[in-house]
Amino acid sequence: MNRILSSDFRPFSHFALFLAMGAFMPFSFAELPEQVPLRHLATLPHDKHSFTQGLLWDSGYLYESAGQYGTSSLRRVEPNTGNITAKVDLPRPFFAEGLALVGNSLFQLTWQENVCFVYDKKTFQLTGQFQYPGEGWGLTYDGKHLILSDGTNVLRFFDPQTFKLQRRLDVMDTIRKRRPEPVRHLNELEWVLGEIWANVWMTTRIVRIDPKNGHVIGWIEMASFVPEEYREDTQNCVLNGIAFDPAVNHVYITGKYWNVMHQFQLEISEKK
Repeated sequence: MNRILSSDFRPFSHFALFLAMGAFMPFSFAELPEQVPLRHLATLPHDKHSFTQGLLWDSGYLYESAGQYGTSSLRRVEPNTGNITAKVDLPRPFFAEGLALVGNSLFQLTWQENVCFVYDKKTFQLTGQFQYPGEGWGLTYDGKHLILSDGTNVLRFFDPQTFKLQRRLDVMDTIRKRRPEPVRHLNELEWVLGEIWANVWMTTRIVRIDPKNGHVIGWIEMASFVPEEYREDTQNCVLNGIAFDPAVNHVYITGKYWNVMHQFQLEISEKK
């Protein structure tokens, strides 16, 4: 089994240090100030025709938002088989983007159409829609707000009932920089144990963000898990898609047009 590491070294320093000895490390250990171990559990099938823009886990299923004009859709997927058990296609004028679950409602962004569609999770029936300014990229839910990325270093927090903007958060990397630097191209988002995890477009890295101040907590390097046939394509077949199952701390990772999805065990306790 492979292990990759990122942040939160402090609560269990001896355990994380032990894991670091044999792990794949894109940087030297000293350059990563905090560590979180991810243990690779399985490689699962994924629809190679899906331009993955949003991904989440709920009650034994993966829910996926697939993009591109003319092929955008919302899907319910069996994780072990990759079988699509429910699907709704978006009209051609819409390019599907990020996806989040609030109660029994699925919220699906669109790229430049300024529309968020709301669906019933069980039936996939459209139950509403919201307008928002600017582009929509990634979306997640922290238990109170919908958090939206737009390809910049800014995250916007919306009220899921009204879609009114509540606050903005600048995401800045301070851990390996003399001066804070903005982390641009924030893409697909996931709420993981009190943190925001984000794919960074056209990279093989996931950034872990403190939702209180926007500071980078750490980085997760996924280069060794990118399928070989996609490694030369840094525009289309890129890493994108993070889903988290909080019941067992499983993390699911995939990419646009990938034919595989990786399942990991996140070996960390929830922050107090």
